[in-house]
Amino acid sequence: MKVARVGVIAAAILAVATVVSAQKPDFSGTWTLDPASAAAPGGGGGGREGGALGTGPATVKQTAEALTIERSIGDAKVTLTYKLDGTDSRNMLTGPGGQQADSMSNARWDGSRLTIVTKMEMDGQLSESTQVWTVAGNTLTIETTSARGTQKRVYKK
Repeated sequence: MKVARVGVIAAAILAVATVVSAQKPDFSGTWTLDPASAAAPGGGGGGREGGALGTGPATVKQTAEALTIERSIGDAKVTLTYKLDGTDSRNMLTGPGGQQADSMSNARWDGSRLTIVTKMEMDGQLSESTQVWTVAGNTLTIETTSARGTQKRVYKK
């Protein structure tokens, strides 16, 4: 009888641990670039003034349906929204010289990591970048890979 109870308790603990580990992280908050990560070796690849969050501050709002980023580039306010249900999201991005470009992104969860793949065309050139978002406490890490290489940026709340 004791062995059966221990087995039931162990199964319950495993079930709770599985549910907790499957939870998606919340990226919500106001984030500012850690300057040390901006000058990291192997830079480049971020583009668009350092990627989705730039140098910050940038405000991220997350719901079950979408991740929304609000930040400023000069006097212009930029809002990017990514659907979190695996369907495509369309955003207008700012390229070199302030040129606007229509982009298509797809965000998907890989455990506790969020991967956003973005494709856009500017001046007849098709480009693609992949951002992998992870968060630990008050530290957000975004690793961006594009034709220019891979860049890792760290943001603090």
